Amino acid sequence: MPGDTGDEIDTEVMNLTFEDNFDKLSVSSWGPGTRWIAHTPWSGDFGGARFANPKVGFPFVVTDGVLRIEAARNAQGDWRSGLLASVDAKGAGFSQCYGYFETRAQLPIGPGLWPAFWLIGKDRSKYTAEIDVLEFHGEKPEGYSSTVHVWHRGGGHYSDFARINVFHDKRPTDFHTYGVKIDSEFIRMYFDKELVWKTKTQPEHRQPMYILINLALAKDVGDAQVPEPSHMFVDYVRAYSVK
Repeated sequence: MPGDTGDEIDTEVMNLTFEDNFDKLSVSSWGPGTRWIAHTPWSGDFGGARFANPKVGFPFVVTDGVLRIEAARNAQGDWRSGLLASVDAKGAGFSQCYGYFETRAQLPIGPGLWPAFWLIGKDRSKYTAEIDVLEFHGEKPEGYSSTVHVWHRGGGHYSDFARINVFHDKRPTDFHTYGVKIDSEFIRMYFDKELVWKTKTQPEHRQPMYILINLALAKDVGDAQVPEPSHMFVDYVRAYSVK
């Protein structure tokens, strides 16, 4: 069991355990047999757009090694968007206890837009362990949020939160890396491989975690002038074990 592995990030000395460079996309609505499914494994949509079953051209398009996730309204005027999860409803797929998880992405700006990169603990029998590496609200383009949650079945809730204001001299619409390193002592958040926040690892997070990445809309989007269509671009998603 790795203890405190320190604040530095050097992927050259880590073991690559998961990689999707989006040269092509392996996704299905619920699996099995694909790298990603297009829903949360517990079948829970959230926010102001439902996550669509993938079809040709929507909500996922891969071009030149970059994934585009689209949010748009259907013919009935209902918002639809896209989510990827690395395990299916039976738990098959990629999950990992401890290590470093990273994506390189461009984020859309505009009211109601809510892209995210996050992890969920595989064992949800008594609680849900959640790590929100990146939550970006398109109407607040100066930064993003990182949060660690434990949601207990009995109603108890633990959380620790940080606001990461890094876009004053940078742009969320440019590619940046967003990462988290988990060991038995700390959960550390990184922006462009620089440490921006850390918090104590809770016992509930000492388990295999799986990956989710999505473009959602805020639950209370209402009559907000959401840009349509809106797009999140993802260059890669990777995970490493720490030696």
